[in-house]
Amino acid sequence: QVQTVESGGGLVQPGGSLRLSCAASGSIFSLFHMGWYRQAPGKQREWVGTITSGGRTNYADSVKGRFTISRDNAENTVYLQMNSLKPEDTAVYYCHVAGSTYWGQGTQVTVSS
Repeated sequence: QVQTVESGGGLVQPGGSLRLSCAASGSIFSLFHMGWYRQAPGKQREWVGTITSGGRTNYADSVKGRFTISRDNAENTVYLQMNSLKPEDTAVYYCHVAGSTYWGQGTQVTVSS
């Protein structure tokens, strides 16, 4: 199955930006819909957004207008551009291949002054 490795997390001040990357294995990456999810301490994992194999995107209301998902099929990579970050965006962020049971390690994003 396709495996993923997330990177790009870190500590950022409120109002700042980060770009997360998700590198995926497999030669048919371009055929998959890809999702970003996040899990804050003590909370359930929640959906952030999705990019389809054709490049259409959809976002949770909590991040709409601030986060942008894109993909580079030649590099087997999906990106999550996060702007205007808020403390409530603090979480471990995961990318996920739609329909897969595999979850990577995620990357920690902390928004704090």
